[in-house]
Amino acid sequence: MTLGLDTLPQVRDADLVQRVAEATPFLRDSIISSCVREQERRDKLSAMPPGQRRRVATQRQIAEETGIQRQDLRHIHSVLAICSLPYTAQPLSVREWQRRQGRMSLMVSAGKLVGRNGEWVDQPLPYGSRARLLLLHTCSEALRQKSATIQIEDTLTGFIKSMGFAVTGGKNGTLNSFKQQINALAACNMKIGVWDGERAKTVSTQPFSSIDVWFPTQPEQKMLWPSTVTFSQDFYQTLTKHALPVNIHAVKAFSSSPRKLDMLFWLGYRLNNLEKPLSMSWEALGEQWGTGYSRSTNFRRDFAQEIEQIKEVFPKLPVKVTDLGITISPGTSEMLALPSKRRKP
Repeated sequence: MTLGLDTLPQVRDADLVQRVAEATPFLRDSIISSCVREQERRDKLSAMPPGQRRRVATQRQIAEETGIQRQDLRHIHSVLAICSLPYTAQPLSVREWQRRQGRMSLMVSAGKLVGRNGEWVDQPLPYGSRARLLLLHTCSEALRQKSATIQIEDTLTGFIKSMGFAVTGGKNGTLNSFKQQINALAACNMKIGVWDGERAKTVSTQPFSSIDVWFPTQPEQKMLWPSTVTFSQDFYQTLTKHALPVNIHAVKAFSSSPRKLDMLFWLGYRLNNLEKPLSMSWEALGEQWGTGYSRSTNFRRDFAQEIEQIKEVFPKLPVKVTDLGITISPGTSEMLALPSKRRKP
């Protein structure tokens, strides 16, 4: 028995209704069944919280792509995938931030930028998802443009839009918040320390050695807006050798959460370098990820939930949460929707 449109109240979206209406008699029943399933999928998706809806939609988008597209890749410095920046804004009086992971530690010191009248203006510590997205964007552009000095003004606006942020002006607009973070990154200095119990090494660097800005015509708009930025040579040279790839669709799915962005980068780094399973205790995980938690049980609950949310986008990710901590097993880059790691001949 062939169903008519009036008997299909479950097909409501205009494109699906049109598809059924235009179906040939021979294919009509098959198309009706397909449209009913698609409507059910859309209804289920729309009923989800926004974050989960983005993750599920991203997983489907990645799964439906034929192969891994090079245009979907971005890159960030591997060091920044291991030790991260603050999650929340720090008072201007706080001028240093430290983060430790295993036998590596990152210290970020806030700096100053020269202003319109030649005065030196204190910049805050970079923080949050916007600082991470800016680092991802500028690292990617440096590699794409094959230059330590990159044009940023036009590409940054497009990048902000692509991450799902509305491009708005004003004091509380997204442009201002991104501008503040790129200024903070341009002004800061970083120290990277590594040790093995017998020897220790400290490397001092900064993301950008130069930032070229223009000043707004309105006096009340005091933020600086870069047209070009120049990576410091040591940072740029190590970036070309130690750039970590990441799928931009996954970045967009977690663009509002600095913590999940860090976890995405960190898991990518770990997966890219594992030859045997790696187990990490809750104590070790808390050292890196437990800042701000007064109760370990709350940290474990949230960390396990965040791992599951990342696995909603990458269901084959070989990460298992246990009572003792987590275990990451060796896997292929495709599990994070990345090209296979090239092996040296």
